[in-house]
Amino acid sequence: MGILQEIEGYLRAHHMTPSRFGRLVVNDPHLIRGLRAGRRLRRDTAERIERFLKDEEAAI
Repeated sequence: MGILQEIEGYLRAHHMTPSRFGRLVVNDPHLIRGLRAGRRLRRDTAERIERFLKDEEAAI
């Protein structure tokens, strides 16, 4: 599963808007819009997102 699919699943499960997720995780409210349009992530940004998703999963 790609990172965008993981994020989309998180958004659905937590009823969170894409802009709120982007702001919360990497301080970029346009993150998801960019990913949906084909934007590629820098390695450090991808790692921050993955760490956030992993930490959230562990908190459940």
